[in-house]
Amino acid sequence: MRLLPSVVVAAALAVLVPGVAAASSVHTTTAGGTFTAYAPGAHAVTYRPDLVPPGARAHVFSLSGAHASTTTSLVVTGLPPGHSYGAHAHAQPCGATGDAAGPHFQHVPDPVKPSVDPAYANPRNEIWLDFTTDRLGTGFARSTVDWKFDARRAGSVVLHETHTHTEPGHAGTAGARLACLDVAF
Repeated sequence: MRLLPSVVVAAALAVLVPGVAAASSVHTTTAGGTFTAYAPGAHAVTYRPDLVPPGARAHVFSLSGAHASTTTSLVVTGLPPGHSYGAHAHAQPCGATGDAAGPHFQHVPDPVKPSVDPAYANPRNEIWLDFTTDRLGTGFARSTVDWKFDARRAGSVVLHETHTHTEPGHAGTAGARLACLDVAF
């Protein structure tokens, strides 16, 4: 599937996020891919074909400005209908296993690993993109955080088995890592 040019994505997100277009420096990111089994160089990898079948697709669009928030959108197609997924920005690119993507990207890193403290593992400090697929297997999510990436950036979006938990001791967890899409935030 062909990706939209960055300019079109930036213009569309600027309409969705008032005030971003006025920012002096806007950064856009687009990434997309068709999920396949892992192979060196793969950028969209499924680890659980029963929940993310080969041929399913994902697209991520992200927009941030110098003095604005960061808005990230995720669109997925070709997944089983009526399933609830967790999805988050992760610190590293995809690899042979879901663990290769590392932990969730956190704007303010939790000094304790793994991070399950709701003071750090929350949708204000991380990019959470949970969704439930419709009857056609399509899902959509949007996250807006009040920070922008600096020199430290996320490297992927990982789809998880369940929606994200928020309670202490389990905050940020969402079950197994099902699939991964490289995103150069």
